[in-house]
Amino acid sequence: MLLLVLAALLLLFCTLDVWYFLRGVHVFIEATFQPRVRDLLAEQSIDGMVLPHDLDYMGHMNNSRYLRECDFARFHHYMRNGLFMASRKLGARMVVGASTIRYRRSLAFREAFEIRTKIVGWDEKAFYVEQRFVSKRDGFVSAIMLCRQNVVHCSPESIIEFVCKKKIECPVFPEDLQHWISFITASSQALRAESGLEEKNK
Repeated sequence: MLLLVLAALLLLFCTLDVWYFLRGVHVFIEATFQPRVRDLLAEQSIDGMVLPHDLDYMGHMNNSRYLRECDFARFHHYMRNGLFMASRKLGARMVVGASTIRYRRSLAFREAFEIRTKIVGWDEKAFYVEQRFVSKRDGFVSAIMLCRQNVVHCSPESIIEFVCKKKIECPVFPEDLQHWISFITASSQALRAESGLEEKNK
């Protein structure tokens, strides 16, 4: 019986990213019991530390780990400000439509950091989120990420109005975000033209 259990666990760990799902459950429970953040535009932060499974062959935090940590930080952010539960109640889904990250200084083994997450704006289709990895050693911003969180089957304004019980004016987009959105639009148009979608829609 013990061998069957061990074999089942081995099969589970080989076919699924078990730690990812366990971490997601942990973030959900943690955020559920923390105080609600009423200000949708407020910056929130979560703590982290570079552990052995985060390392690449150079002894630094692997590039892909930054994106993974950002996933959990955004989930935590949406749980605490009510956007996640509101989207569920409205039958909406929030999926990543685009992201870009700039690495400024590597995070070393056992280096403590915090991820600061904030919503910087939204349009008719998506929320735009900024996330920063800030070293606790000296406050240096080690990496910064922009994420376009697409909203499916609903709109950002509808979700915000559901949470706040009123309409909230979108902040003015920062200059770097404006440039990034222009890049996404240009890239989308180029790919549509390349695949012939533009001609079909005429």
